[in-house]
Amino acid sequence: QVQLVESGGGLVQPGGSLKLSCVASGRDFSGYTVGWYRQPPGKERDLVATIISGGSANVADSVKGRFTISRDYMKNTVYLQMISLKPEDTAVYFCYVGSQVDSYWGQGTQVTVSS
Repeated sequence: QVQLVESGGGLVQPGGSLKLSCVASGRDFSGYTVGWYRQPPGKERDLVATIISGGSANVADSVKGRFTISRDYMKNTVYLQMISLKPEDTAVYFCYVGSQVDSYWGQGTQVTVSS
């Protein structure tokens, strides 16, 4: 059974930092694309960043220079380091793992940026 478990969300002041983690279990995801999407209140889910197997990262312009995605193949884990957070980064952040055959989503973790 495939499972994605996210952690690291929370409340942070503007300018602060958070690091999200997503541990995938149930199979070997080393050949999959992994990434993060987010859904602000009342809006659609949008790409934040993805990283393909053995390849480079794709990061949304809105977070470029502030967010860094990385993955640990041995731990089947993907991370999202977020710095210089802004109120507009407030959203539910979802972990994604996918290929041309199948895809999986985490349950989401809330990130709130507010003073």
